Amino acid sequence: MRLFKLRGGVHPEARKADSSERPIRPLPLPQRLFVPLQQHIGAPARPAVRVGETVRAGQLVGAGQGSVTAPVHAPASGIVVAIGDHPAPHPSGLPVATVTIEPDGDDRWFEYEVAADPFALAPEDIAARAGAAGIVGLGGAAFPSAVKLDASRRSGVDTLIINGGECEPYLTCDDRIMRERAAEIVTGIRLIQRAVGARHAIVGIEDNKPEALAAMRAAAAATEVRIRAVPAMYPMGWEKQMIQALLGREVPAEGRSADIGVLVHNVATAWAVQQALCRGRPLVSRIVTVSGGAVAQPCNLEVPIGTPVQALFDACGGFLSTPARLVLGGPMMGHQLAHTGVPVVKGTSGVLALTQAEIGRAAPAPCIRCSSCVRACPVGLLPLEMAARVRADDLAGAVALGLKDCIGCGSCSYVCPSGIPLVHFFSYAKGELAAQARSKAKQEATRKLAAERSARMERIAREREEAAAARKAAKAAKEAAARAAEQAEATA
Repeated sequence: MRLFKLRGGVHPEARKADSSERPIRPLPLPQRLFVPLQQHIGAPARPAVRVGETVRAGQLVGAGQGSVTAPVHAPASGIVVAIGDHPAPHPSGLPVATVTIEPDGDDRWFEYEVAADPFALAPEDIAARAGAAGIVGLGGAAFPSAVKLDASRRSGVDTLIINGGECEPYLTCDDRIMRERAAEIVTGIRLIQRAVGARHAIVGIEDNKPEALAAMRAAAAATEVRIRAVPAMYPMGWEKQMIQALLGREVPAEGRSADIGVLVHNVATAWAVQQALCRGRPLVSRIVTVSGGAVAQPCNLEVPIGTPVQALFDACGGFLSTPARLVLGGPMMGHQLAHTGVPVVKGTSGVLALTQAEIGRAAPAPCIRCSSCVRACPVGLLPLEMAARVRADDLAGAVALGLKDCIGCGSCSYVCPSGIPLVHFFSYAKGELAAQARSKAKQEATRKLAAERSARMERIAREREEAAAARKAAKAAKEAAARAAEQAEATA
């Protein structure tokens, strides 16, 4: 297989060595686990337990509802002490519905039925079991995997790509899981391949991860799964970039990878599928990179879902200095945390504590029209022109230039010599467009309700008039009948 040329991209300082050479280690259970019912794209789960109820590890605590959703399971055995709002790991810090569990330390698991041979299951059964295990995309998108598997099978994808790019600086959780759990990942890949009926399965791993490449090649040697090294560049972890590099196919604007016959999953997602199908273990923990210049001992931890972020920093020896910024995810596409009391969720790939030296940049200067952002954009957009439209409040003009195709990777901001936060303009514009769409939908709904009310009032008025006319006619008929009877009596 040859690799195909890519457009754009940048090469930020990796900063991965701080955590990549330390094996994954389990994080001790915290005193309380805060398990949000909304950890995925789609409808939130609804509580399936009551306060005071004793649960086992892996037991269902939130049932999925709707066509795009995912269930939520208890990360440990213990007692449900609360069901209510708790701050979410989101830039807003707003609370979301959360099941709070106080672990008992007994490590008692809820037992699920495991097929003797998972590869003998029908494709739809594999997808259903992955869905019941609460598996979502662990690369960060957190899209329910069962929905993706079913849609890919129906659309007839021919190629499964497993993304081991992990291009974000600092993050090494995928690197470590490939080094240490390669055999399980390959099994998960083959199960996903069977679930969607793909003829080919390819794992793309950046060439700056030689140990992961070696481990995955050894694990896949006796299978049809192919392991390919791709250039180490950002944003290689973007699925469309990975598809372009490996297959030379381009996903159409506002389209999906399934439109060109491809399904992309993350390596950690493949591992989660193997755990669910071969061990009966729902998704209740994940590997998280803890790093940054302010962290005493950066490493990768296997963390129960719902663990407060502070517990991760404590397990790494705390802080060497007061962090200038806390980040959930990577520094390029992650978001800032207001505090460390929020919980780890399924989509949490890393938590970073950065120093001022790591984030410090001079105040933005005027654009010098150097076009560095244009060359860096992996989508082929014109960031400087889009930003100018956004600044002028011309959102329609920004959309015409491709705003909706922007993936928010931050490559343009990274290379801008003037330090202009271009991606912030685009994020603002997308949020404003979404708000306008919601307002328009609300107005249309209000207009529809008003029209329905007017029609209802007209119908009621018409029915009243008809009823009055009927009563009047009935009365007239009765009076006429009475007169006729009187006349008949008079002539008798």
